[in-house]
Amino acid sequence: MQVKLIVDGGSMKPGPVISQQLGPLGINIGKVISDVNEATKSFQGIKVPIEIDVDAKTKTYKIKVFSPPVSELIKKELSIEKGSGDAGKFKSGNIAFERVVFIAKTKLQNLLAKDLKKAIKQVVGTCVSLGVLIDNKEAKLVEKEIDEGKYDKEIKEEITEPSAEKKKQLTEFFNVLKAKQEKEKKALEEAKAAEAAKAAATTVAPGTASTAQPTQPSPAKETAKEEKKEKKK
Repeated sequence: MQVKLIVDGGSMKPGPVISQQLGPLGINIGKVISDVNEATKSFQGIKVPIEIDVDAKTKTYKIKVFSPPVSELIKKELSIEKGSGDAGKFKSGNIAFERVVFIAKTKLQNLLAKDLKKAIKQVVGTCVSLGVLIDNKEAKLVEKEIDEGKYDKEIKEEITEPSAEKKKQLTEFFNVLKAKQEKEKKALEEAKAAEAAKAAATTVAPGTASTAQPTQPSPAKETAKEEKKEKKK
């Protein structure tokens, strides 16, 4: 029997859902949780889909771990909760190419890619949609440079860890960019608020379009009307 679950990587805990699915199978739930946590510890802090194949007769099981989506791995790498809301204008992070290689290697079996280079390009494509820079550059530019062979050494040698100096440079670059972006966002918000206030000031609410009093007919006109009515009679 196969049991499919989505667990917190490295920190699966007992719960009603787990008990309902595994309890009737007569296996040691505590041991299953321990084994799952060991199998998913590399995905600490993110949701991980798993499959537990249980043999009801022998009470044995096998655990299969499916890696999270590429976008989740990128966000975990950068310690961000979400990507950019405007990927073309604002950037959400700055990742080292070596870590792109690491993510591609992690996802290689699950991606529709024939080799590591193609898997890397898929990860780069996700960086584009999330608004993530790679090595201080636009992800689209890095994709082009991969085709030109600029990253052949890193790909061939499967280098997955950038140097400490490179990490520092990437962090410093993005901190400056982030501060600049915050100023731009603030300026945009203030401009929108000013525009909204201006529009509100020029829009007159229904029922208050005019304060002029309705014109009252003069006494002379009223007398003339009355005289006409009398003549008709």
